[in-house]
Amino acid sequence: MALTDADVQKQIKHMMGFIEQEASEKVEEIDAKAEEEFNIEKGRLVQTQRVKIMGHYEKKEKQIDQHKKIRMSNLMNQARLKVLNARNDMITDLLNEARQRLAEIAKDPARYSALLEGLVLQGFYQLLEPKVTIRCRQQDVEMVQAAVNKNIPIYKEAVKSNIVVKINQERFLHSDICGGIEVYNDNGKIKVSNTLENRLELTAQQMMPEIRQDLFGANPNRKFTD
Repeated sequence: MALTDADVQKQIKHMMGFIEQEASEKVEEIDAKAEEEFNIEKGRLVQTQRVKIMGHYEKKEKQIDQHKKIRMSNLMNQARLKVLNARNDMITDLLNEARQRLAEIAKDPARYSALLEGLVLQGFYQLLEPKVTIRCRQQDVEMVQAAVNKNIPIYKEAVKSNIVVKINQERFLHSDICGGIEVYNDNGKIKVSNTLENRLELTAQQMMPEIRQDLFGANPNRKFTD
């Protein structure tokens, strides 16, 4: 039986509807797959960028932490230097006060003459030379000569040797020093400095650990006390 034009048109329309349905389903499938791939790629990109951002800020945080440590170290060093400078200033003031007190000793003839006697005899023993020259302040010449006269017999008896002593009357010690003497061998190449300032300096060096401990307390970082 031959198809009429209406039947043909109906079949064509049915086929077109089927094709359109398949195309629509295919488009939806493609859209869904594209959406899924998009979401996956978007997630991957977001994660990648998140890792980069986290790494960037982690690096920044480490840099800031390092800068803080450096800054704190510098501040602590500056604080230590200030403390050390303050302590050194205190010790300097203490030594200056000691020098002023030494100057007072020279104003007491009895104490100063006894002190000169000890310094002169010590100079003799340190040099152990047959001929020595003594330098002193100009105002101390008489006291020094008296100390020399007193100590020559003591020295001779102790070392069983003679000694000739000369007081230098041309080159005196500066009047600004607290007092004391300098003793030289015959050619002037060996010197024993027994000025009061020198004796104070030597004593301060020897006693500095005790002085620091008395002023500032024991050093917690010091392992040995000998």
